[in-house]
Amino acid sequence: MSGEPELKGRAARLARLLPTGPGQAARTPFVLLVFLLLGGGLICLLVLNSALSEGAFKLDDLQRGTKNLTDEEQALQRDIDAYSAPESLQRRARELGMVPGGDPAFLDPDGTVKGVPSPAPGVRQPAAHTPPVLAPEAMTDGPTPTGR
Repeated sequence: MSGEPELKGRAARLARLLPTGPGQAARTPFVLLVFLLLGGGLICLLVLNSALSEGAFKLDDLQRGTKNLTDEEQALQRDIDAYSAPESLQRRARELGMVPGGDPAFLDPDGTVKGVPSPAPGVRQPAAHTPPVLAPEAMTDGPTPTGR
């Protein structure tokens, strides 16, 4: 005899359904495997969550930078629009001494003039400029060899 009580009837049939002896798997390795899988999954979720948070901070910084650059671009565009407005161009041209031009005249490729050329209104006509005549003494760099 094996030392185990002999089962009869219904108990014997149930005992045959349950494995006994060395064929039964040990529970400790299975429990450790489950704990390792759960722990590894939690650590992976923690790392993933940290990476997403870091990405969110970078995205926020980039969006803030984009907003600042957009504001700067709009300010520069306003400055360009202000400088290129007709009133501004006219004022700056007058400050430089420019005046509005008259009717233009055009030259054809064969040399004929189309239109009537005229000076711009409000412009002084320069007098015919003749170079000053220099005296012979002024034309030399130093005293003449004769000593005069």
